[in-house]
Amino acid sequence: MNYFLRERDDFVISTDPSLLDANAVLGFLAQAQWWTGLTRESLERALRNSLCFSLLEGGRQIGLARVITDCVTYAYLCDVYIMEERRGQGLGSWLIGCILEHPDLKNLKRVALITHDAQTFYLGLDFRFTSHSNCYMERLQ
Repeated sequence: MNYFLRERDDFVISTDPSLLDANAVLGFLAQAQWWTGLTRESLERALRNSLCFSLLEGGRQIGLARVITDCVTYAYLCDVYIMEERRGQGLGSWLIGCILEHPDLKNLKRVALITHDAQTFYLGLDFRFTSHSNCYMERLQ
């Protein structure tokens, strides 16, 4: 299988699951407000059933973005993070740019996300607030 791979200086973005460090991801997401109740089993299931973009520095997991998609019309971008000590270096923009140029994702009609604190970041990457908020629906448990 061909995995997506991009390199920049000492950094690598890859979709190869063998490069993904689930322990590092678990360590970060366990502290994130959006992953309350995270278990190793639930994380492993989520990673297995998603297209994961690992951000690595010297082989060390320093970031991640997970994409849930049908690879035809729609993708949901979630669990995006960069380790605190690597923020402010343009790595987040590079990570999202790589996702949007992935061959299975670049022609999608819609890439959606929900963020509580990074609206300005995503607006700078051409994401927009939905104009049809009366159409966007969800069912929460």
